[in-house]
Parts: sequence; structure tokens; C-alpha cells
Amino acid sequence: MNGEPAARWTRRHLDLLAASAGSTDGAGSATTAPLIDFAVQPRVLPHHDIWDLWPIQDEDGSTSVVAGRELWMALSAPAAGHPEERHDRARIRLLAKDGDRWTDLGDAFADGASPGSREWSGSAVRRADGTVSVFYTAAGRRGEARPTFAQCVVEARGGLVSDGGDIRLDPRAEHREVLRSDGRMYLPADEIDGGPGQIRAFRDPGWFRDPADGQEYLLVAASVACDDGFMGAVALATGSRADGWSLQPPLLVVDGVHHEIERPHVVVHGSSYYLFFSAQRYGFHPPGSGFTGLYGFVAPTLMGPYTPLNGSGLVVRNPSEQIDQAYAWVVLPDRQVVGFLNYRPVAGGDPWQAGAAEARACFGGTIAPVLELALDGARTSIVTPAREGAR
Repeated sequence: MNGEPAARWTRRHLDLLAASAGSTDGAGSATTAPLIDFAVQPRVLPHHDIWDLWPIQDEDGSTSVVAGRELWMALSAPAAGHPEERHDRARIRLLAKDGDRWTDLGDAFADGASPGSREWSGSAVRRADGTVSVFYTAAGRRGEARPTFAQCVVEARGGLVSDGGDIRLDPRAEHREVLRSDGRMYLPADEIDGGPGQIRAFRDPGWFRDPADGQEYLLVAASVACDDGFMGAVALATGSRADGWSLQPPLLVVDGVHHEIERPHVVVHGSSYYLFFSAQRYGFHPPGSGFTGLYGFVAPTLMGPYTPLNGSGLVVRNPSEQIDQAYAWVVLPDRQVVGFLNYRPVAGGDPWQAGAAEARACFGGTIAPVLELALDGARTSIVTPAREGAR
């Protein structure tokens, strides 16, 4: 089905990234996010960390509005211990947004509903019949004694229930596995042990309906073989209610320059298809050759051929003063960019290696200030300040 060869993110692109970072003519300013003051960012959930946000979409890609409020989802975990331990306790949270005000609507699913031991990132679409399909990553296995790293894509589909002004997903929603790595095009994501940047991926399903053919697709952060290890890729699956989902060749392969890419998604702007994904600085090869940032490619159709944005693929990077200040961005159809507040600088360097108390004191665990992108073919820039009425 996918007749175009996979786009490749290569060392040549990283060389362009390094050249722009070292320039003195402002070439990097179009992709560098403003410095965030952590002290003035309110926590959406006082006692829980939230990260990896996504809106519940209508089928045209717009953010779903119910009773005058936007509906969003995010990962959440109690704000305790080392922030990196949150991945072992992650649950999907339902949130409502009215202007600048966020309301917590609680866990999206009933306890034990997921086939995994925890719930990782995904996407959601509100169907014409009013039901919501939540595509998410089931990590580990229900009831396991300690967290493992097996990953598959699950769909939970159920109606929205209004209860005294609150909104929730019907707890009777069916959870069914819809995609798992095939072990051929994509490596199995089934490790028992691991950690960030050390495990194969089959996660972060991003739902997309192509306006050109009306077909539904899922984009999945996956892994493919590279020498004696693995590298990141954007897997593609086509789907229908009648026949289920079918894996296709990848849209993008990271050609040996990064272990993993995360949260792939597509936005159509004008007549172009923009493929976005996030990548952490610690996963680049060689170390230090890339930034924690939002990256992207553009094509005339979903299937390609894809061209790296801004030459290198870089769309948004954190500023040098706070290289880990935000992460896991999602670009909305209106070009607003939503991420979460990650780490302020930690004394001695790496927040992932810091002690629990020190890392916790520097962790944001809430929504980052929203950015806005200007898109012009294969060039992008951050709009500063964001336009009036931005989220």
C-alpha cells in the first residue's frame, strides 16, 4: 500500500543541525523555544504529575468540545519519589478545558480495565455516534509482580457519560488489543528489563484520518533493526471496523542516529502533510549530537515523499539555559504546540541520574506554556508571542 520508500533521518541532517546551532546569525532562533520560568507555571493537578497531553479529537481533527469545554487526556501519576518512576505508575487522566481553566475529571478508565500494568501515551477520537475511541499503549501485563516493558496498542471504545456536570468515559468501555509489532518489519517490544532509551518501542499510537481518501490510520513509534541494536521508526497501520488494523511499511526510519522517537502524529496544513515526532537528547548517536526537541518532515501526501523540515528536521528545541525544560509536544491543526514541563537544570547535570529529592525539586510535571508554529512549505518558525486567544 505504501509505495514510497521510507524517509530517512540521517547523520547528514544532524550535521546541518550542529551547523545551525553554532551559527551567530540567528539561524537557530526560529526553532528555539522561549525560556520558561517554572516558578510561575501553575500545576493542573496539585498532587499528581501530568505529562504527554493529547486532545480528544473530532473526526475532522479539531478538538472535541462537550458542554462548552474542550476534552483532553494526559498521563498522570502521584507526585512522589523520583519523577522517572512515574512511568511505572502511569494512568490516563481525563481533563476538561474552559479558556485557561483546567478541570480534573479523574482516571479515564476503571482500575484493572487495561490489559497492561500501566497506561502509556496515545490519542483519541470522538466518533459520529458519540462514542470515543481511545488508542493507547498497554505497557507490561495486568497483574505482573514488577513492571515489564512489553507494549501493544489497545483501543478502548465507549460513550461519554455526564454526571452532575462532570464528564467521564463509560467505565464499561471495551478494551481490545488492535496492534502489536509483527517481528518482521518492526522489532518486538517485549523486554522484561529496561529504562528510558534502552527499550524497543511499539507505542504512542496517533490517530489520523486522511482528508484525501477518508481512510483511518495509526502512526506508532516503533523500532527496526540497526547493526546489532535497534533504531527508531514511525510505523503506519491502516484500519477499518470491519477488517481491523493492518501494519504497513514505515513512513520514517531513523538511520542510526537515535534509539527512539516518540509521539508521531500528522497535521495537514494547506496542501502539505506535516509528520511530527519528539526525541530526547540522550538518545542521539553520538551523544550530544542532537537536542531534546520536536522534529518533523513534510510531504505532498501521507505516503510521501518526505523532506526534513528546516533542512535538519528540527522544529522546536529547548533553550541552552534549560535543555530539558519541556518535552512530548503535540502539534494541533491550528498550529498550537502543547507539551509538558519537564526539568529545570539539576546541579551536576543529568536529572535522570540525580537523587529522588533533587530531581523532584526540579521537575515540572504540568502543562508547559503553549507555542505556536508558522508553517511555510519545508520551513517552520516559532511565533513569538503566540497570537491572542492561544491556549
